[in-house]
Amino acid sequence: MTQNTSIGIIGSGAMGAGIAQVAAMAGHKVVLYDNNTTALDKAKKSLAATLQKLQDKGKIASADEVQQRFSFADKTGSFADCGLIIEAIIEKLEVKKAVFSDIEKVVSADCILASNTSSLSITSIAAACNKPERVMGLHFFNPAPVMALVEIIPAIQTAPGLIPGAKELMLQWGKTPVIAKDTPGFIVNRVARPFYGEAIRILEEGIADIPTIDWAMTEIGGFRMGPFTLMDYIGHDVNYVVTETVFQSFFYDPRYKPSFSQKRLLEAGWLGRKSGKGFYNYAEGTTMPDPTKDLVLGTRIFERILAMLINEAVDALYLGVASVNDLETAMTKGVNYPKGLLQWCNEWGVDKCLEKLDSLYHEYHEDRYRASTLLRKQAVGNKKFV
Repeated sequence: MTQNTSIGIIGSGAMGAGIAQVAAMAGHKVVLYDNNTTALDKAKKSLAATLQKLQDKGKIASADEVQQRFSFADKTGSFADCGLIIEAIIEKLEVKKAVFSDIEKVVSADCILASNTSSLSITSIAAACNKPERVMGLHFFNPAPVMALVEIIPAIQTAPGLIPGAKELMLQWGKTPVIAKDTPGFIVNRVARPFYGEAIRILEEGIADIPTIDWAMTEIGGFRMGPFTLMDYIGHDVNYVVTETVFQSFFYDPRYKPSFSQKRLLEAGWLGRKSGKGFYNYAEGTTMPDPTKDLVLGTRIFERILAMLINEAVDALYLGVASVNDLETAMTKGVNYPKGLLQWCNEWGVDKCLEKLDSLYHEYHEDRYRASTLLRKQAVGNKKFV
């Protein structure tokens, strides 16, 4: 794939339009497709406005020049000359499989097909195609023009030679690529689950309220956003669904168990910032609640969540989901963690992390708190990961 490769994008929502912008700004001709002409027209106007703002700020030389690289299509036949198609539509496996099967009928024999799915099986999507060896995952993070990380996920059918080419293309686009095994949630959406799930568990147990948990993770832990603020920002229609998908895909492993607290928000339509209400109320004139700034309590909260996050990263390494470097890069570039979790484990002490997890397991007797085999091995002699 070179700069002369035409890129096709399926889906003109925020994610699809964002990826289209990235590709066009990297010099590619881009076909943005959506069968909803209203959505397509909205994306066209939004992209034009965004590019003009970038020109006004001196970020690009000419908005018109980039705009001319776009074509907008409501027919899949427009993909005939594309060398790479990236799908960015609803997170429903059967829908994605049907789309890939249809797209394969109109593209060239050597066109590469990629899914932007955040948690679904690339292998299953590839199985819907006559040439599954041309299918891979390219998972961008929202907003795509801003977020550096891209997870590259080969299916078990993916031709090995495609992965180095995809990595090089992402580097040309100014992105930071990491390679992830085709397991539920890949790297980020797997390893980050305790940041949300354990925070909700602490809330449901009555240990601390929402603002206090957020305060502990930002002020003591150094995270940019607390878990409840972040869930409201992402939207519960997205965050809860990813949690539920990962839970089901891991054969109902209790480590990934969703919460009724978040499910009820989704059922009520309280999706977070986008709806004006979630864990917090964002209505105009509303005063945000104050946290209880108890350092002992805050440290207890932070260390419990951090131990769970570290354990998830260690287990991902143990099971070959990604390399040490890619795990660290994914969590710092994909969700802006203050530092890589394996580095954090080294600084904190493997033995301390294991002690914290074993204490939780002893208290609850739940598999949710089982320590990774690799963490237990590293604790012998307090070995370091990086």
